[in-house]
Amino acid sequence: MMDGSSGTIRYPWPEPPEHGDAIEVAEGVLWIRLPLPMALDHVNIYALDDGDSWTIVDTGIKSRRTVALWENILSGPLKGKPVGRVILTHHHPDHIGIAGWLMERFEAELITTRTAWLMSRMLILDVEPRPTEQALAHWRAAGMDTEIYETRRNDRPYNFADICHPIPVGYTRVKQDSLIHVGGRDWDVHIGHGHAPEHLTLWSRDDHLVLSGDQILPSISPNIGVYPTEPEADPIADWMESCVRLGHLARENHLVLGGHKVPFTGLPMRMRQLEENHHGALARLRDHLNTPKTAAECFAPLFKRKIDHGTYGLALVEAVAHLNHLHQAGDITRERRSDGAWLWRRGD
Repeated sequence: MMDGSSGTIRYPWPEPPEHGDAIEVAEGVLWIRLPLPMALDHVNIYALDDGDSWTIVDTGIKSRRTVALWENILSGPLKGKPVGRVILTHHHPDHIGIAGWLMERFEAELITTRTAWLMSRMLILDVEPRPTEQALAHWRAAGMDTEIYETRRNDRPYNFADICHPIPVGYTRVKQDSLIHVGGRDWDVHIGHGHAPEHLTLWSRDDHLVLSGDQILPSISPNIGVYPTEPEADPIADWMESCVRLGHLARENHLVLGGHKVPFTGLPMRMRQLEENHHGALARLRDHLNTPKTAAECFAPLFKRKIDHGTYGLALVEAVAHLNHLHQAGDITRERRSDGAWLWRRGD
């Protein structure tokens, strides 16, 4: 629980369900948790009862263990009823990995935003046995640790195809201000950005539920990174805009069902926290750049904790995101070092 000047964040279910089990968090809405093989070791999915079938919101990654858990989920908490629809909040593999498997098994309809569908299809089909030249250049520009760089330049990179079932062609598009009927409720679609482009969130008109994916999480802020595909991107600006806009929708009694951690209430306060966390990080980063630094030398003011090999890549792309934001705002300058790394420093 976190207290603030107005409002309190509360966790009605402080303990999550066991992997593959379910907790009913509202009438006809099941909270299910699946494992992930990374530092953030779980993802939340939700099953909404449509009467003769279920709608599944996000799916987990594809692995033998996850498929076995899904078999138990289908026969256990879902009571043998088919999956009629799959909703994807965004394109990251822990959310889309089993979507194609469910679609093929049940001829289920896929519902998501256009960008999420296109990114999912593209990244699953884009199999790379070695890092691209663009990825290597991006890592050098960020000042990646030499030992980590030499290891990664020869390793098979992170491929969506390794942990995602192929997604069949065909989906139903939703966008900002769409209205969909799921689980006996009408839901307004509101789109966020920053963590992922065109990230879907659902806000119930009939009660106090919000399905937020990774756009709104309790106790942690989702990763906001810059990648070789768009090295000059400013996702922090997108994130800030989304926090302000979605914050206007927030009510104290909203029950927020996110992609990680546990459901919570106290959304107005959490939206302020999510925005203020990045304002604070940017202020610390400015002070840190009184002398020139690479992105890899900016972890301390941004994260205030030790970054190990398991979190190094996520930390690096988030450092670049914050630096790009300050640079495009005119607060800092940059120049190329002889090895290709950008050196960033505070402007005069």
